Amino acid sequence: MSLSEDFLQTEELHPIDIVEHLAEHREWEFDRVADDQIAMAVEGQWRTYSITLAWSAYDETLRLICTFEMEPPEDRLAALYETLNLANDMCWGGGFTYWRDQRLMVWRYGLMLSGGQVAAPEQIERLISTAVLTAERFYPAFQLVAWGDQGPQQAIQVAIAEAYGRA
Repeated sequence: MSLSEDFLQTEELHPIDIVEHLAEHREWEFDRVADDQIAMAVEGQWRTYSITLAWSAYDETLRLICTFEMEPPEDRLAALYETLNLANDMCWGGGFTYWRDQRLMVWRYGLMLSGGQVAAPEQIERLISTAVLTAERFYPAFQLVAWGDQGPQQAIQVAIAEAYGRA
């Protein structure tokens, strides 16, 4: 049975209910912060990512924020911002930003569900997996720029040369 078939047998179709069901199914650590918000920890290869999904009934948007700590030296911020621009040019759904005050790298995406549309569990799972995979893809480039003294163009080559498998 697909995730949709399993979930649609219930009456609850609130997007955050679906996310909570998915988190339980995947055995992710999560906290239902409010009726319209959930926070999770999802393990990646490089690190554990903090993911928050929030439903806004006002504009019918399911917002995803995937964060990880990043504390680059002050003199590397300009290069990091340039690397963010290069990374965002390679991403079609969502985008990176750096929240300097919180020292967080952020991947953001908004899924608009206007007109009473309902997100399928598979869509939400893809939303979360895309956030983690994208963060995993660009994490090495951000680290090389922040701590490896590499230039943005050189560092972004790591993300372009996607590796398959493991050594």
